[in-house]
Amino acid sequence: MRKHPESERPVSEQQQPAVQFGIFSVSDITQDPTTGTTPTEAERIRATLTIARHAEEVGLDVFALGEHHNPPFWSSSPTTTLAYIAAQTERLILSTATTLITTNDPVKIAEDFAMLQHVSGGRTDLMLGRGNTGPVYPWFGKDIRQGLPLAIENYALLHKLWREDVVDWEGTFRTPLQGFTSTPRPLDDVPPFVWHGSIRTPEIAEQAAYYGDGFFANNIFWPQDHFARLIQLYRQRFAHYGHGTPEQAIVGIGGQVFMRANSQDAVREFRPYFDNAPVYGHGPSLEDFSEMTPLTVGSPQQVIDRYAGMRDAFGDFQRQLFLLDHAGLPLKTVLEQLDILGGEVVPVLRKELAKNRPAEVPDAPTHESLVQAKYGDEQARQPRPGANRGDNLVGDRPYEDTPAPQGSAFGVKR
Repeated sequence: MRKHPESERPVSEQQQPAVQFGIFSVSDITQDPTTGTTPTEAERIRATLTIARHAEEVGLDVFALGEHHNPPFWSSSPTTTLAYIAAQTERLILSTATTLITTNDPVKIAEDFAMLQHVSGGRTDLMLGRGNTGPVYPWFGKDIRQGLPLAIENYALLHKLWREDVVDWEGTFRTPLQGFTSTPRPLDDVPPFVWHGSIRTPEIAEQAAYYGDGFFANNIFWPQDHFARLIQLYRQRFAHYGHGTPEQAIVGIGGQVFMRANSQDAVREFRPYFDNAPVYGHGPSLEDFSEMTPLTVGSPQQVIDRYAGMRDAFGDFQRQLFLLDHAGLPLKTVLEQLDILGGEVVPVLRKELAKNRPAEVPDAPTHESLVQAKYGDEQARQPRPGANRGDNLVGDRPYEDTPAPQGSAFGVKR
């Protein structure tokens, strides 16, 4: 990834910003408590497409979509939705928040996201997670008690499928593969960048560190010091596995805001949505929840001050995603929030987070930066899968099967 020779980075129009800013949607269909109306699935889906397009229009970098298979959520097929958004945008990075590595077949994940890479022109990455809905495991024939082993084994296979044209595989949780080629192959023979998302599990931070992938701490529900410990663990283990210094680890964080020019207006308008939200409604007060978590309801300057300070807790990071469209907020309000976020908040945060950013800290990863890191000025290799298995036996194979470091549970090392 590109490094800056100076300690303070320019923040004018950049194709590869040091920190990517964006929004993520959990795709909930929730009654608006102020009107009593609930959107239909079709209305909520169309609204999300509008929100994603507007995110690009206001200058954000990323739109990420969750995966759910139960009401009141609609997003059971994120790649279908993201492919549609890709066709209607030009520079927005399309990601997930999260893709269920436990209950999805790694073969299907490999195929779906490689296809999304191609149709989006490389504007694709993904966040993997175990999910927080217990019943989803038996719905897809899995045992929730095997959640961590599933996450570890399934990602080992996914990692292999994207890096070897012909794969032999035998594990615990799926039928073996013999001479299998996942198609299409990754664009430019460079897999999508992977973030491992977690809100509580040290083993996921360890997994991200082992492979040298990104770690996304979705710190919207728990206290900041909890996520600071998870991120610190990830940074230490990233360095332990030889991927760079702790400061060079790739970190993303979540956020949640509601803004108006006057902070009292923001609190008054957002309170009924907070009080009735399916996830945290009827629990702590808005004031207590804002004190305990990064939820910030107030003026744009209050949001800037609080989120610029995240660097003090987490170190320099590469991605900041905000939750805006939830709890029954109407589309008009969400678009207004995007206008404030893109017009008043993010430009200032870009400048603040660029100040005194060490030169060795990587910029946010993109497909272009990953291609540059792998090939330099040479032409990217185009994979040539075939039944003769030739590509598995000759040519450039940067990801050899090597014994895992002692004490590691993760198998093939990146």
